[in-house]
Amino acid sequence: MIRILHVLGGLDRGGAETMVMNLYRSIDRSQIQFDFITHTDRHQAYTDEVLKLGGKIYYFPKFKGVNFFQVKKLWTNFFKEHPEYNILHSHVRSYASLYLPIAQKAGLKTIIHSHSTSNGKGVSSIVKRLMQFPLRYQADYFFGCSKEAGEWLFGKKVVESPKYHILRNAIDTEKFIYSAELRNRMRKELNLENKLIIGNIGRLTYPKNQSFLIEVFEEVCKKNCDTVLVIVGKGSLEKKLREKVSLLGLENNVVFLGERSDIPAIMFAMDVFVFPSIYEGLGIVAVESQAAGLRTICSDRIPKETEITDLIEYISLKESKEKWSESILNALHVKDRPNKQNEIVCAGYDIKKTANYLACFYESLNEGFC
Repeated sequence: MIRILHVLGGLDRGGAETMVMNLYRSIDRSQIQFDFITHTDRHQAYTDEVLKLGGKIYYFPKFKGVNFFQVKKLWTNFFKEHPEYNILHSHVRSYASLYLPIAQKAGLKTIIHSHSTSNGKGVSSIVKRLMQFPLRYQADYFFGCSKEAGEWLFGKKVVESPKYHILRNAIDTEKFIYSAELRNRMRKELNLENKLIIGNIGRLTYPKNQSFLIEVFEEVCKKNCDTVLVIVGKGSLEKKLREKVSLLGLENNVVFLGERSDIPAIMFAMDVFVFPSIYEGLGIVAVESQAAGLRTICSDRIPKETEITDLIEYISLKESKEKWSESILNALHVKDRPNKQNEIVCAGYDIKKTANYLACFYESLNEGFC
């Protein structure tokens, strides 16, 4: 059995974490097993599932600069104590330039994976950019969820080389085939049977731009008071978002569901999906929403690789809230829920095919150690 060491910030329901878990569930675990280094010791959404599937979880402290030598020693000692690992697959980029050389010195093949197109704002983003730049010269192989995500982190030269691979944020398409029965059940559970539901799924953080979405929704409500905004996810901005909803007098029209595991059923309950992110590496939920047959309205910052079906529409974040609300209201009037499974699969977003591809890639790397 090949044991792959994945490096993640944590095991909550984020984009990178969900992608890795989708692959983990689908890969042949009699041949390949995933283990994880994470940077939080909290019990998280996927902790129990990882352990149930046979994975191991190791906790490393967050890199803060001042603990440089401590962290370096931890990584060095880890590889001495764990010779069973031949391949390291890192989804953390902020300080990977510190531990990739240590892994390579210990004889591992290294993969660095880009899931984003921005470091955000402020001084921390500048520090991250400086620390990330050496990655393009350090890793053995480079993965990205899109061409744009790869070019942002590694540069065009790497993306155009044989060492770069696009690993699409694939999904289990069968789970997203629309079910009227599940739709009715979920709408009843949410007590929203007679409402038009506008949905958003993602961490409640600055890049996901739910604050702007709430402002747009205010305009929608002015024209149709039977609409409800359902927001799925948790994050650091939840308190501020709830305060904004209250300030705008929308408490009866906005529902915060928190973190959920039943995403397909929730998407079936929705009538339109809105995704106004400020930046995304890809935006897996936009793939999922199309697979669920949902009209999907995205910001122009979402990579165009998500344009898989005719259900998706892109609007500039520079456009007015009125323009956004108009597009949402138009989408709400469309009642059909087409099955787009074949289009999603043909575009390369089927989890089974992606898991098989990744398994072959890992096996080809491991052959060099046999």
